[in-house]
Amino acid sequence: MNYVEVTIEFSELHPWRDIVLSELSNRNFESFVETKSGLKAYIPEKDFKETELNFIHDISAVSDQNHLLIPDQNWNAKWEENFPPVFVEEKLVIKAPFHQQKFEAPYVITVQPQMSFGTGHHQTTWLMAQRMFEINLIDKDVLDMGTGTGVLAILAEKLGAKSVLAPDIDEWSYRNAKDNVALNDCHKIEVLLGDHQLLYGKKFDLIIANINKNVLIHHFSVYSECLKPGGKLLISGFFTTDQDDLKTIAEELGFIFEQLITKDEWALMQFRC
Repeated sequence: MNYVEVTIEFSELHPWRDIVLSELSNRNFESFVETKSGLKAYIPEKDFKETELNFIHDISAVSDQNHLLIPDQNWNAKWEENFPPVFVEEKLVIKAPFHQQKFEAPYVITVQPQMSFGTGHHQTTWLMAQRMFEINLIDKDVLDMGTGTGVLAILAEKLGAKSVLAPDIDEWSYRNAKDNVALNDCHKIEVLLGDHQLLYGKKFDLIIANINKNVLIHHFSVYSECLKPGGKLLISGFFTTDQDDLKTIAEELGFIFEQLITKDEWALMQFRC
């Protein structure tokens, strides 16, 4: 399948990138990569209509926008070229099926590379994985909200979680996560298609949410209802400049801030209830 890659550059990132991302996600775009100055969005060629991008011209904060066709045969080769194994310190390797070399890390996760956020190459996925090693997950109930490729849900099971709920609103991500769960022979992960409505009545010891700032703010009240006493909330998917806003709103809902970790310009925050 051929894909179209749309590249958008912003003179002012916030809140415009999140607004554009949200709009494109409602227009059949399947996946997104946030860059330092903008956004790359991907859509199957058969679903692409240039008129769907007209709304971007009305946003003064957009400094440049272009699109190009990525032929199917070149896309697959591009992944193999640009998907090196990811090393999370010396504890974890995230690799693709075509990586045949032997790895000595205690934990190895195999992810079929596709056009999706969450393969481990993005700083926020790396931050989440690194932090999960510092939390006791044995016999714990875990939520991986917006699971994407499922890599963090898979890591949670490998670290001893009793159960892992892994929802995503995107049907393509849902299917990809299910494939990766099977690829890693995991049996305690339930991948679901849907949003926070799936969480009502459920309780978790750890909530992982690697999502953009606006969605996190929208979900905070639901997370406060779902987290068990003494449970922990890990959030990422946002820039260090967003930390104060997120901390203020989380604390208003009763979360207690514990830790901030950063990588490049990206951040992870840890709270407890």
